[in-house]
Amino acid sequence: MTGVMTPDQLEDRLRQIGATRYHNLHPFHALLHGGRCDKGQVQAWALNRFCYQAAIPRKDASLIGRCHDPELRREWLHRVADHDGSGDDPGGIERWLILTGGLGLDRDYVTSQRGALPATRFAVEAYVHFVREKSLLEAVASSLTELFAPRIHHERISGMLEHYDFIDESVMPYFRRRLNQAPRDADFALDYVKREARTSEQQQGVIDALTFKTEILWAQLDALYFAYVAPGFIPPGAFDPKDIA
Repeated sequence: MTGVMTPDQLEDRLRQIGATRYHNLHPFHALLHGGRCDKGQVQAWALNRFCYQAAIPRKDASLIGRCHDPELRREWLHRVADHDGSGDDPGGIERWLILTGGLGLDRDYVTSQRGALPATRFAVEAYVHFVREKSLLEAVASSLTELFAPRIHHERISGMLEHYDFIDESVMPYFRRRLNQAPRDADFALDYVKREARTSEQQQGVIDALTFKTEILWAQLDALYFAYVAPGFIPPGAFDPKDIA
């Protein structure tokens, strides 16, 4: 990249990353939303995705812990509460456990993460370490996949309710809540990045951070596809739907 982009040009570049790299384009999601997964494959997706959901408050807390800007700390603090819960709100992690419970998965087994794919755990921890170790600007930028999240949540809600007789509205609270939370969070992070990325090096760092995050999400689906679709080789110790069939 040569030269400094205007804030709007930077936004255009970031949105192009979403248009070409976001994991709604992955073939596993086409199967999931199109009703072409069996129950075991849906269970495997929900169980593995829990690892990512459970890690979000940890990566957000690490960002807060090295932030000197009180406005950014206040804004990021509610992200932790959104997932861990606060007051009467049980939080997003608990809402995800409603989904896994509705799919017939034991709560303790899910929260232990014992059945998660090795690649899932590696990808999730890579994201946590990225946020801890990169610049604050890059850490914020990595969250910008939320710009593209409402679309995938809409697809997920409509597709799963339409195609799977073992899924109903009672397990949809996580996705329903994120329809409002994700745009709010993304708007703040986008404004921050557009304001703070003033040099070409900073702007390239922002672009690379969002690209990295899309790769983290994509890698998790690669692992699911390999283990549960084709060739269907489940690593030793990972969740096997036949064990609870």
